[in-house]
Amino acid sequence: MKPKKAERKPWEMFFIGFFYAAISLLLVSFVFSQDSVLREYSGMLVVTFTVICSTPFMYYLIKLEEKKDLEISSEGNLIREHYKAIKALMWLFLGFVVALSLTYIIFQEKTEYNFNAQIKVFCAINNPNNFDYCVKQNGVNSITGNVVKSVAVMNIFSNNIYVLIFTIIFSLAFGAGAIFILAWNASVIAAAIGIFAKGQISNIPLGFLRYMIHGIPEIAAYFFGALAGGIISVAVIRKDLHGDNMWKISEDSLLLIIIAIVILFLAALAEVFITPQIFG
Repeated sequence: MKPKKAERKPWEMFFIGFFYAAISLLLVSFVFSQDSVLREYSGMLVVTFTVICSTPFMYYLIKLEEKKDLEISSEGNLIREHYKAIKALMWLFLGFVVALSLTYIIFQEKTEYNFNAQIKVFCAINNPNNFDYCVKQNGVNSITGNVVKSVAVMNIFSNNIYVLIFTIIFSLAFGAGAIFILAWNASVIAAAIGIFAKGQISNIPLGFLRYMIHGIPEIAAYFFGALAGGIISVAVIRKDLHGDNMWKISEDSLLLIIIAIVILFLAALAEVFITPQIFG
């Protein structure tokens, strides 16, 4: 899939993301899970293989976006062009989530290994006081609990900013490196949906809605951050950071980061005030 085609037909990236994630999980399930040592790290191996599959597309997409920075003078038109890339990446991400959610339930007997790291992260976030019990039971607890909602918003927002910073750093350092953080988040959300579904495929749509109300804007914000860091990284590699180009690229990247921060704050509000009202 070439980036230009992906921007014209972003929905096709859903099937590519689905294929990448499904193949990665099947590879881990039927090859590495047979090894008594490697199967302990299956959760990370699933993410690693998904990243390996996705890195070439991510790199060439960022390269295309950096080229747009040099060719398009209007900031409004430039943001609209970047939005095409965001849509393609969002469909890729949704493909990851759906594939991993389905395989979480279909291969229930292998969940202990294939999503071991993801389940631990889920329990650390949602039930830190009963972490061991949560890991053992795969239980789902209220996101906000009895925490004062204004405090919960700031806690969630600050945690998301922390992830955004790492996304930008990974993009700056490795160009397409941010795809690792995004694939990891997809696997954690998929595990949460799988836990919510309680072994029933018919419950996946409800679980998907449960976590995507605030999850989609959060991931979109991370993609904005990934583009911002990636554009600068590619510009350095191509030696485009000089003269007017430097200010133009820097201004565009800063604007993308500001948009990401605003979206993350709105997502935190949705996670605290909207999601619990719908799902309790």
